[in-house]
Amino acid sequence: MMQESSVALAMDWGGTWCRIAVVSRDGRMLWQSRVRNAAGAEKEQLLEGAQDLIQQARDWCGSGRPIFGLGVAAAGPVESDTGTLREPPNLPALDGVSLKSDWESRLGFPVRVGNDANLAALGEFAYGAGLEARQFRAESNSLVYITVSTGIGGGVIDRGKLLLGGRGLAGEVGHMVIDMRSEAPVCQCGNRGCLEALASGTAIAKVAREKSAEPGEKDGILGELEPGLITAERVLDAAGEGDSLAWSILEDVIDSLSVGMTNLLHLYNPDVVVMGGGVTFGLVRMGLLPSIYGQMQQRAMTDGHRNIQLIPSRLGDAPGMLGAASLVWNGG
Repeated sequence: MMQESSVALAMDWGGTWCRIAVVSRDGRMLWQSRVRNAAGAEKEQLLEGAQDLIQQARDWCGSGRPIFGLGVAAAGPVESDTGTLREPPNLPALDGVSLKSDWESRLGFPVRVGNDANLAALGEFAYGAGLEARQFRAESNSLVYITVSTGIGGGVIDRGKLLLGGRGLAGEVGHMVIDMRSEAPVCQCGNRGCLEALASGTAIAKVAREKSAEPGEKDGILGELEPGLITAERVLDAAGEGDSLAWSILEDVIDSLSVGMTNLLHLYNPDVVVMGGGVTFGLVRMGLLPSIYGQMQQRAMTDGHRNIQLIPSRLGDAPGMLGAASLVWNGG
């Protein structure tokens, strides 16, 4: 039986950092720490670093805060039933590792594992933008989350539950193909024309480097930069400073995001669409989310698909971690 003083341990394991937090039932992060993944680390070294973080959290909890379970938001495809990582692009050394079976017997409490973007959707639903939406409209029980950052990922909540698919691998929204041209950019998944290849931070920087090197672009803000200094953040900044090349790149990004997100309206018919990630936060600063929302409204098939709220993430860089905690408390 869950005690009132029980806490959840929540881990967010990405390609660069492994973070852990102690989280209360109402979503408050009581304590947190992190460790950087060593460059080129093998499986055993990565697992030791994560296990050391878990022990630190257990030490902090002591005997006064019983641990109800551990939730792990992992970067990459995860089989939800077994908690096994499958070909995680940012944690390749952990391919085939079942964190659930490896850790449960050792820790003595339940371990739940999910893809970080799926769990970010769950975190926003339980504690962030979804909670905010329900305060204004009680029936807001279906949510799509899309993170636009280095890559593009997402997750779907249907009537309060994660939509996982047959093997827990659903929600790869960044890999819907929206450009069928033979010259469409190649995505890291191997296909051409994926949303991620058109609108992610990596794609924005790549296009900006290519176009800024073209004749006639050397006088602009981007054209004056060394190619290695051109990042998605710099493109957003340059657009804010009125650079015409940066604006043209962002217009294409907004078009691509609008098409992809309209597809999500037709596929999942959500009440709420939440956007997170570094590129999204840049678009929010520039006041561009209404442009995306307007295009989605124009493209949507029916009023039943248009009746949505588009909300930026309310949990900053913590939605995956808080989603992992919600997975512990509520079973996903």
